[in-house]
Amino acid sequence: AAEVDRQIEEIIMLNQKHLPLHEHEQGCTPKCGCQEQERERAAELQRDEVLFRQPERTHLGDCPICFLPLPLDPYKSTLQSCCSKVICKGCRRANKLRGVNKNLNHTCLMCRQPTPRSEKDVNMYSMKRVATNDPVAIQERGKKHYQEGHDRDAFKYWRKAAELGNVDAIYLLSLLYRDGRGVEKNEDKEWYQLEEAAMAGHVGARFTLAHNEKSRRGSTDRAVKHLVIAANLGCDYSMKALKQCHTNGEVDDDKFTAALHAHQAAVDAMNSPQREEQANFERSLEEWFCADK
Repeated sequence: AAEVDRQIEEIIMLNQKHLPLHEHEQGCTPKCGCQEQERERAAELQRDEVLFRQPERTHLGDCPICFLPLPLDPYKSTLQSCCSKVICKGCRRANKLRGVNKNLNHTCLMCRQPTPRSEKDVNMYSMKRVATNDPVAIQERGKKHYQEGHDRDAFKYWRKAAELGNVDAIYLLSLLYRDGRGVEKNEDKEWYQLEEAAMAGHVGARFTLAHNEKSRRGSTDRAVKHLVIAANLGCDYSMKALKQCHTNGEVDDDKFTAALHAHQAAVDAMNSPQREEQANFERSLEEWFCADK
């Protein structure tokens, strides 16, 4: 806290050197509020410095099996209800093939618990994890209530998961504050939750902030900053939006080219032969079902 206060005071002093003098600055008293306004502005600048800092990775982290970054597409990963670990589908497929080839029982790659075979088993595992204050399980329980229309319960679970550090829950709370579901509508809290999630590496929150900055606040510069950060993390939607901004002349060539290269590098880092095999398998299944119809 002392360090934050010191940084804010430095920003205030810097602002006072470069900004025009208040017309009543000489003889300024505490009642006029100048110092308080300066402190608020300094705090905003400091938060922006953190907000627009490029995260090294997304909030998803790496697959605990292959140690490659988890895909941004949630359908390319799977949540293990027994231990709340998220693994990529490439590793899940490899584990299944290993079990078939060696005639082994299907177990979790992480905790070696038997794979749940019914919704009842999934709920049993989930509630056990909730009882241990597992933030992922709590967030998933909130999602279930949300899908069932129990907004107050969803808010309760997501707030608890957010307090425990679950970034997805922090982002999901912004949706409740935006729509006034399960809680009173509050734009300030909506925006705060989005920023907190974005700073933690949530590309969905970052893309939403970009959209909101441009459509609701008319700030193209801030929107572009958000899009660049999300594109650098491999977000396809942000890269597509950034291309449009470049076409509109809102992004210069150098910045766009750098983002294009960083985006491709991030996408490549999320690929592997096992993940590609799983993607090809899913495509063949889709083609087979479509041909059957």
